[in-house]
Amino acid sequence: MKHLLLMLFLFAGGALAIVLAIVVALVLVVSLFLFGLILLQAVGIAPRVPLGYSFRNLIVRWRTTLLTTLAFTLVVALMTVMLAFVNGMYSLTKGSSVSGNVIVLSDGALDEVFSDLGYGDIDLLANRDYVQKIKSSNGDQPTEEPMLSWELYQVVNQPLPHPVDGGKGRRMVQLRGVEDPELAATIHQLTLRDGGRWFDKGAGVQAVAGGGNEQYVQAVLGEGIAREMGHDLGKPSLEIGDTFALGPRQWVVVGIMNSAGKTFDSEVWAKRKVTGEMLRKDSRSTAVFRVAEGLDPEQVAKKMTKEFKSPAIVARTEQDYFASLNDTNKQFLMMIIVVAVLMAVGGIFGVMNTMFAAVAQRTREIGMLRILGFARWQVLVAFFLEAILLAILGGMLGCAIGWWCNGLSASSQMMGKSVMLKLVVDARILGAGMAFSIIMGCLGGLLPALSAIRLKMLDSLR
Repeated sequence: MKHLLLMLFLFAGGALAIVLAIVVALVLVVSLFLFGLILLQAVGIAPRVPLGYSFRNLIVRWRTTLLTTLAFTLVVALMTVMLAFVNGMYSLTKGSSVSGNVIVLSDGALDEVFSDLGYGDIDLLANRDYVQKIKSSNGDQPTEEPMLSWELYQVVNQPLPHPVDGGKGRRMVQLRGVEDPELAATIHQLTLRDGGRWFDKGAGVQAVAGGGNEQYVQAVLGEGIAREMGHDLGKPSLEIGDTFALGPRQWVVVGIMNSAGKTFDSEVWAKRKVTGEMLRKDSRSTAVFRVAEGLDPEQVAKKMTKEFKSPAIVARTEQDYFASLNDTNKQFLMMIIVVAVLMAVGGIFGVMNTMFAAVAQRTREIGMLRILGFARWQVLVAFFLEAILLAILGGMLGCAIGWWCNGLSASSQMMGKSVMLKLVVDARILGAGMAFSIIMGCLGGLLPALSAIRLKMLDSLR
């Protein structure tokens, strides 16, 4: 049943794409014809069209013009913001991968949260020559250690301290336990804000001043989750030294990562042993390592998958892993297209209603245009052009609102996680917004324009 529904969804999406492609092609042809006609008229080659009449009508009937433009603006602005959200998700996953990193998960796990590496011959990974080594100082003896991070990744339910009536009462916090935070940060290419530090490599906890035997868990937060938790305390963001509750323990912030544009922006980092004891899971979700220079990460990943058998694992480049997470983004994009089409249908009918009302109010004016010698097709172009001008104006305003949202922070519950991201508005989204608005204007203005040219000259003057 699940596969049947998926096939139906894909078929519907493909059919919708074909229909949209045909509509877009027709609209582009009509639009190019109109603009070409106006250009030829401007140089005196094409027969004249009452363009001045169309412009003056938009100004005289300014209330109708304002309301119609507002409808275009709202539809385009909403679509632009939704596309910016999906674009932000794509940028988030794309910016999180490091080209030389390989991530190891248990076989069959599509996400870190479902992976459990356990113990076995995978422990020998640190000794492999395809794992890059980094120099470190152990006392007076410089040594080399593998650029390998064993990590425990879980999603923890955090009740909100001050839930709003009717709103959400909890968030799902992404918690990553690591052994050596500085080494893990080097592998993931992360740094700390000034004034912060990584949690202790040893215990990963610190005593509460005057608290007896009570201890805080030391935590390093991504910028996004720090802002989100800061709102619980009425602050723009949590700061160094602030505390919060997560699970059965109290936590203290010792550092905040410069993590904007990465999935780590939504994560809390702590000592793996501490998080394992709290979650009662003495295991490891993933291993992430840097491939030695000169080796192909993809070939290393394939070799590893065949090499280790206990437990069964699958190794993937980080670029491949994060690209696979975009499947969810594709589903969101398809949903947005469906919503946009539904909004467009409403907008088209709204434009039609407005333009039909304009035709009904201007029957005498249409008759006068015909008496003055304008042909039916010239009247058609005049009315059709009004709808396109309204669409262009509304589309520009809607895109301006969308552009203003560029870079704004947003949060969402996705796949059981609280995800923080930034809206990304680029030229493709702005172009899609303008094209969307013009398509609505063309489809909404065509039937009323055809209705206008069907009026008989003498009947319109009665």
